[in-house]
Amino acid sequence: MAESEGADDRKPRSDEARSAFAAPPGVETAGPPEEEQPTSEFAVPEGLAAVPSEPEGSAFARPSTYSAQHSPPAYRPGHGFPVSPMTDSPWQDRMRTMLRMPVGERPVPEATKPEEGGPAVGRVLDLTLRIGELLLSGGESAEDVEAAMFAVSRSYGLDRCEPTVTFTMLSITHQPSLVANPVTASRTVRRRGTDYNRLAAVYRLVADLSTPDAGISMEEAYRRLAEIRRNRHPYPTWVLTAAAGLLAGAASTLVGGGVLVFFAAALGAVLGDRLAWLSAGRGLPEFYQFTVAAMPPAAIGVAMSLMHADVKSSAVITGGLFALLPGRALVAAVQDGLTGFYITAAARLLEVMYLFIGIIVGVLVVLYLGLQLGSPTDPENVLRITERPLVQIAASMVLVLTFAVLLQQERSTVLMVTLNGGVAWVIFGAMHYAGGIPPVPSTAVAAGVVGLFGQLLSRYRHTSALPYVTAAIGPLLPGSATYYGLLSIAENQLNKGLGSLINAVTVALAIAIGVNLGAEVSRLFLRIPGAAKRAAAKRTRGF
Repeated sequence: MAESEGADDRKPRSDEARSAFAAPPGVETAGPPEEEQPTSEFAVPEGLAAVPSEPEGSAFARPSTYSAQHSPPAYRPGHGFPVSPMTDSPWQDRMRTMLRMPVGERPVPEATKPEEGGPAVGRVLDLTLRIGELLLSGGESAEDVEAAMFAVSRSYGLDRCEPTVTFTMLSITHQPSLVANPVTASRTVRRRGTDYNRLAAVYRLVADLSTPDAGISMEEAYRRLAEIRRNRHPYPTWVLTAAAGLLAGAASTLVGGGVLVFFAAALGAVLGDRLAWLSAGRGLPEFYQFTVAAMPPAAIGVAMSLMHADVKSSAVITGGLFALLPGRALVAAVQDGLTGFYITAAARLLEVMYLFIGIIVGVLVVLYLGLQLGSPTDPENVLRITERPLVQIAASMVLVLTFAVLLQQERSTVLMVTLNGGVAWVIFGAMHYAGGIPPVPSTAVAAGVVGLFGQLLSRYRHTSALPYVTAAIGPLLPGSATYYGLLSIAENQLNKGLGSLINAVTVALAIAIGVNLGAEVSRLFLRIPGAAKRAAAKRTRGF
């Protein structure tokens, strides 16, 4: 009763309580004086103990009966509309789908790892960031990195997580409930390296963590992650150097070179590779590494021109360019842009531009010195490629094989990516040389086939698509157009040189867009449940 009265005393007295219900002056009240305000019908009768009430708090305070671990599902479908558990599709599709959902509509994790009390939130976020760091530094697209981070966090029961990926920064935020304080962790990616063997191992770890019945503990996940970091490269250094030489030699044969040109281009690429390693060991940025790596093939080509050798010396320089053009970074940049990660895409395109300019500087310095020494030039001969279908198909497959070795791919994937690259070159040759179709659409169609087959093979092997795509686009890179533009600029023909370089950039963009389009077309052949289809952004209609 006292608590009820105390609660009523805090209420403001209305005008009616002070006037209409007050006794008029001079009128005696019947009986003993009552309370100034009528007693509520819900008041506790006399003689009964009042049940102690909860202390008043903020409306945003967490209810005492709420538990984030045992909270109801964030999304409940309408009556008669069941929700697909999305367990029949690969984890990449499931995670991409849920990342595009609003937080309130995401299904809660199916199960939590059987650890006593559950792992600490900080350890889960740290493991998630370390896995994302390995994927991003290995060249994976921002969308796939976010999907992998989301899969790891959900596998340990964190159902309200938002990963964010940029070119050099990873962050993830976990909010246990609508009223709890969020927890945010971030990690900076400072070093990048190409090792698709390590990338495949990380994908296997994420796939195992995403399997509900795997039951991988936090300690086991950290142990496997440490093994992946300490994993030795599948190929020794001398094999990588030899692969760089064979790649340049095969590329020179692809654009019309003979046996002597093959060995000259291989020697130039080996020297350039060793100079790049030496520059890296001295701490020079990648810009200067690409600059010095482009000089030896150009110097050997200019030297053969000065000796008036009866060979296509321009093929030596073109072969060296094939080994340096950053096709992998370009494909990743365009893929990030097409999937909505514009900041990361812009940063990667800027990286491609710097590396491309480094190659241009290295080649132009050598070409200018050669012109000063009287080196004969024949720019029109650069784009004149002899059609040798069988030789070019074999050269393209050797180029893809050596490119796969340079990317540190698993030995089990080398054969499939070699066949994929050979098929791509056959399609390009049939359309461009036999059909007379311009190089840009021919390249786009061939790259689309690479993306289609690469995506299907990656889903069959439950791994990343990069090992099946990156090396296969090697024969399609615009090495001849790039060299023709550089030679024209060295001869002070700026309009012709810039036009050729723009053509090379157009071909490179056609490769990147074709690969991404082929990957999207592959979804038509995949069995993805209706609820697991990725939601797309709507057209802005100009505003």
